[in-house]
Amino acid sequence: MILVAVELTRRRGESLAPAFDAAESLEELGALAASAGAEVVQSVLQSRPSFDQATLVGSGKITELKEMVTALDAAAVIFDHELAGTQQRNLEKALECKVLDRTQLILDIFASRARTREGQLQVELAQLNYLLPRLTGRGASMSRLGGGIGTRGPGETQLETDRRRIRTRIKRISDDLERVRSSRGVQRRQRQAVPLLTLALAGYTNAGKSTLFNRLTQAGVMADARMFATLDPTVRQVVLPSRRRVILSDTVGFIRQLPTTLVKAFRATLEEVTEASLVLHVVDASSELAAEHIAHVAGVLAEIGAGETQQLLILNKLDRLTVDPETVIRRLSGGQQAAVVSARTGEGFDRMLAMIDRALPADPVEEAVFRFPPAEVRRIHMLHEYAQVVEERYDEEGVEVRALAPESVRRRLGEYVVR
Repeated sequence: MILVAVELTRRRGESLAPAFDAAESLEELGALAASAGAEVVQSVLQSRPSFDQATLVGSGKITELKEMVTALDAAAVIFDHELAGTQQRNLEKALECKVLDRTQLILDIFASRARTREGQLQVELAQLNYLLPRLTGRGASMSRLGGGIGTRGPGETQLETDRRRIRTRIKRISDDLERVRSSRGVQRRQRQAVPLLTLALAGYTNAGKSTLFNRLTQAGVMADARMFATLDPTVRQVVLPSRRRVILSDTVGFIRQLPTTLVKAFRATLEEVTEASLVLHVVDASSELAAEHIAHVAGVLAEIGAGETQQLLILNKLDRLTVDPETVIRRLSGGQQAAVVSARTGEGFDRMLAMIDRALPADPVEEAVFRFPPAEVRRIHMLHEYAQVVEERYDEEGVEVRALAPESVRRRLGEYVVR
């Protein structure tokens, strides 16, 4: 694979957008390509005052890329920008090889990572929304009738057929995802009926969210160095130092230039973030781009409606830091609450859990004695599930349970509290 990025400049060669480093974005594209299983043989960065409307990079760079493709026997060229349908076709014709853009690469990774039916539907929806406007202009090349003179008619007919099929499929997937969203809402209301406070992990991809999730919950969520290793949301319980039980959900990682189609498609999954009592914003504190990643994730959270949700900054990968943790907090926290931890070793977890306990809305734990009739098995189970049972006594009239229970549980089981 050959990677290509364009950096826009002013007339004097100054960067048009200093906050957006094309070289860093190209490096990230390489990590994405590696995550997709591709071998990168060359990276090309071009500086120019504006994008070429026909090919993005211009005729001179096209000639250079064509020679490079031939010399390196490259199977494909990946551009670090979203290509219009016409640009992609022009590039494939000129380079005589497969041409992809950043969005297609991310969609391909998502397609390979999705395991649940919901995740697969979300990816397919994003792919179809990406493909639909790019059908325009293919004409006879998409016709199944083909032939010589007059092929434009059959071609356009086939084009409209393909468009109609895609729109029908999009509608069907959207309806299926709406049912998933409704089902998730029912599950969320059932969880809230206890009620349990909810936490959501969010952060830039490869920040260590899944490793953190696994250590907190002893779950078996896949965690490795590949980007987007986890797509499908996972929900588990966590017991805080106050003995409160909370729900923790792991969600898909964010990335620079995350395709809009993906943000829309994964809105059902991201609702776990918008409905959370507290967002744990996980950051790779050892990365030189940590500050930029924090800003980017904050932007995506605002886009999905979670910008006002209370957040706790989790500066992860303490074991890789070469400077004092307090220095890192001052540099990256921006005045907000922050905890420095190592999800790999567990260092800093006690302090982080105490901070989570303090940050969550009050639900104090106190000792109470409950008296249940023999038939109230479900209520007794609830107490075991959401409180710390200290003692349990059985007699002919029922069950007496002494437990350390959160206020929300004591209130829900109020009719059974005897002291």
